[in-house]
Amino acid sequence: MEESRLNAIVEAVIRELTGGPNPVPDAAAPPAAPGPAAPDDLTIDLPDPTAPARRYQPGVQNPRDPDALRALLASTTARIGVGRAGPRYRTGPLLLFQADHAITQDALYRDVDQTLLDELGLFTVQTNVTGGKQEYLLRPDLGRQISDDGQRLIRERCVPSPQIQIVVGDGLSAAAVEANVREMLPILRQGAQAAGLSLGTPFFIKYCRVGVLNDIGDLLSPEVVILLIGERPGLGRADSLSAYMAYRPKAGNSDADRDVICNIFNGGGTNPLEAAAFALQTAQKMMRYQASGIKLKNAAGG
Repeated sequence: MEESRLNAIVEAVIRELTGGPNPVPDAAAPPAAPGPAAPDDLTIDLPDPTAPARRYQPGVQNPRDPDALRALLASTTARIGVGRAGPRYRTGPLLLFQADHAITQDALYRDVDQTLLDELGLFTVQTNVTGGKQEYLLRPDLGRQISDDGQRLIRERCVPSPQIQIVVGDGLSAAAVEANVREMLPILRQGAQAAGLSLGTPFFIKYCRVGVLNDIGDLLSPEVVILLIGERPGLGRADSLSAYMAYRPKAGNSDADRDVICNIFNGGGTNPLEAAAFALQTAQKMMRYQASGIKLKNAAGG
């Protein structure tokens, strides 16, 4: 780039940052020579790197087969074909990476909107995590145990021994809960009623890990527990939910005793409405074979 154009860009950036024509001069200094005028076609702001047109734009310069590269980019959400500037990322892909990382951090550290929980009629209990999100991330074991106050509240407010108990947990993404549970919960309720299945009192668990299923089983003795919980967010993908399920969960059970419907989200994942219907079908299958996880697979023949 020509030196005069570089100088014009620097001057334009300085004027924008200082909110004036030039930085405030030193009174003792001689008047500064006027900087170069900015060209009419000078643009400082970059386009939004998260816009679909930019996100999936090939970054490889002079590809041998441009059509094949575009087809490859359209086949996956992986970060491929971004190009490079020497050994480094180009500016656009780097900004997109940073933006997606910010989305991930927001989903991970933010709490689920209380307005949504009130709208869905979910009361809240908490696990044994008392030190906030930092402790929650460092101590998964505490997120598998419902606090004493939470256990008392569950016993007071929940119907005991239902056939299906629905629970919502924040998990590792508040955004996933907010994006999907509003659609799934009514389908689960209506589907259970249509199938003649008794439904327990749904509630929300803060600082929740999947292993909390065992505590719920010990407290309420349901046949099947369906736990809707936010998945660990990927870069730029924070709205993915999972439905973990277990037949008569109890202390000592492990992941081998559970089933899961994962990647629940609109626009590329398992549709939330379809996931809710499939969860009910799976629950009925669990009750028919009186098993879940590996035992259900063996009993049902794969």
